[in-house]
Amino acid sequence: MGFEKTLSILKPDATERNVTGEINAMLESAGFRIIAQKKIRITLKQAEKFYGIHEGKPFFDDLCVFLSSDSIVVQVLEKENAIMDYRKIMGATNPAIAEEGTIRQKFARSIDQNTVHGSDSAETADTEIRFFFSDMEILG
Repeated sequence: MGFEKTLSILKPDATERNVTGEINAMLESAGFRIIAQKKIRITLKQAEKFYGIHEGKPFFDDLCVFLSSDSIVVQVLEKENAIMDYRKIMGATNPAIAEEGTIRQKFARSIDQNTVHGSDSAETADTEIRFFFSDMEILG
């Protein structure tokens, strides 16, 4: 498939516990290159815009409040088959059933505070990356 880019968000439950370095070490050990990265804090309105595809779903409000509750680390990952490989290393949304050795199995507190976000397709990755990064910030 060739090299792809995907968006990764290390959510507030990761930043407040200072485990972002451990997560990035897992990613780099799995062959991902971090080609853009910044620690930011987004507003509730920005979180609502980012997760707009989920508007109207029961978890939407809580998800947006959580994402805007503290700092996050947004990053662009690059690797052959980055999107699918990142989704695999993230693990299931529910950490109780996430495969051993995945980020969510190791770090997530709950299905709601599940530590990471990753794009689910090439089209979504492009949109999500552009939400947070300009071309000048992506060094890959």
